[in-house]
Amino acid sequence: MSKEFDSQTFFDELVAHQLVLPSGVRGVFGRGPVFEDVVERFNALVSRIAATDGAEPRTFPPVIERSIIERVHYMDSFPHLCGAVYSFSGTERQAKELSADVNDGKPWDRHLSMTDLVLTPAACYPVYPTLSGALQPGGRLITTMNWVFRREPSLEPTRLQSFRMREYIRIGSAEDVMAWRDMWLERGMKLLRGLGLDANSDVASDPFFGRGGKVLAGSQREQKLKFEILVPVISDIQPTAVCSFNFHQEHFGSTFDIRQADGSTANTACIGFGLERVAMALFKSHGFVPAQWPTAVREQLWPR
Repeated sequence: MSKEFDSQTFFDELVAHQLVLPSGVRGVFGRGPVFEDVVERFNALVSRIAATDGAEPRTFPPVIERSIIERVHYMDSFPHLCGAVYSFSGTERQAKELSADVNDGKPWDRHLSMTDLVLTPAACYPVYPTLSGALQPGGRLITTMNWVFRREPSLEPTRLQSFRMREYIRIGSAEDVMAWRDMWLERGMKLLRGLGLDANSDVASDPFFGRGGKVLAGSQREQKLKFEILVPVISDIQPTAVCSFNFHQEHFGSTFDIRQADGSTANTACIGFGLERVAMALFKSHGFVPAQWPTAVREQLWPR
């Protein structure tokens, strides 16, 4: 029988086992050593499974140039998720006014101004500007692990404002990119089910903003541009997306002038594992003490 779980009880148990460390802000918490070990072990398992693919590793900070989200029109579709970086750049007198407002418990945002940075909204975004120009024959395959920010404060423990995504990004022809995405959908299902998770895939859409967003979401679903792998963590009825598979068509190729070897605009796709969500799915499914998890699961995450 399908059922809802008690998300508050689940969060309290994560806290009681020192797996997560509450911060007082919804969707933001620390991670204890056991939680981090599970995240690192799963990330390493993904790397082993994809080792022969030849992906080029890339590392980026958790902030990107504001111009990137402007160029990809992020604010047209996701203004509610954005986290812009503001800073103080005033005079000494203005600094004293800022300090006085803070110490008096008054709003102090008027003393700050927007910088040229935003918090990274998707782990793949920093990759595309680095690929401008002509690709080598056969395209490129990049992998990255990055902190992502989305302004979605919630009491539900899997809905975080700051979290990590392990992503692979494929750039090339539409045919190659689609075949790669479909391969990873099958591979991801096998991986997660092999860890004892009740994983299933479904067509999905991004959380577009407003009435126009409903149209965009419908089109995305109709074209099957996005799939997700879902696992019951908070609910059997509405399982949690722990992995996504996205075909961007020529959006990033045209925006950043990424061309195939023949000069045509490149297509792109990305797949991403939400590392915190996978860890929580494992704790929900197997208990809060990894030493007591099924042997078949432990052997994959802690190989000898």
